[in-house]
Amino acid sequence: MSTPLDAPDQGGTALLDRELEELLEEELQEPGDHERFSHYVKKDKILESAITGKPVRALCGKKWTPGRDPEKFPVCPECKKIYEQLNR
Repeated sequence: MSTPLDAPDQGGTALLDRELEELLEEELQEPGDHERFSHYVKKDKILESAITGKPVRALCGKKWTPGRDPEKFPVCPECKKIYEQLNR
């Protein structure tokens, strides 16, 4: 008798793969200043995160799942510095 894990190409591991991916993403989210600042992130990544719930990475390297109004917080100084250097 075969199990779904014996034939992964037949779709038996999709749920397991997704659960592992979600756990890895949670581990990669960094604690820190992202709660105190608004960060610069590519617009398409913010939209993707809103649809999929996946975390984004800011210019400064912070990784988190956006979920608050960025207008209520000051801009991250490190993101701002990097952004200004990119636009010269």
